[in-house]
Amino acid sequence: MEEMKIGDIVTGIYKTGKYIGVITDIKPMHYLVKVKAVLKHPQQGDLHNPKQVDVQFFHERRALAFNEQTNVPKQMVKRFEDEVPEYQQSLRKALDVMKKELEEINTDWAKESLTSVEVLEKDYFPY
Repeated sequence: MEEMKIGDIVTGIYKTGKYIGVITDIKPMHYLVKVKAVLKHPQQGDLHNPKQVDVQFFHERRALAFNEQTNVPKQMVKRFEDEVPEYQQSLRKALDVMKKELEEINTDWAKESLTSVEVLEKDYFPY
């Protein structure tokens, strides 16, 4: 596994979301990554029961915010070579892709997820 250094631009997977960010610290098992863009919006619902709607609590999962820092396991971090998109545009694109995928699935979980995504969308883009 390639060793990264502070300041490297990387992609990282955190829970079910995927982000572009900058490494700000190196820990034994993790890189601390400052979020700059969203590649994949986190899946809605219970992470321990994916794609299930009959769970104790159906979680509304937000994308990590611009400049939010998170620990990402080293094996989930890869170097990013392209131009980093603007955060709000990347969030909009990731949300649109997720909505399209959920609309095509047409299950109870997908419908519940779409409801969560619509709430998040109003919060992310209030204008």
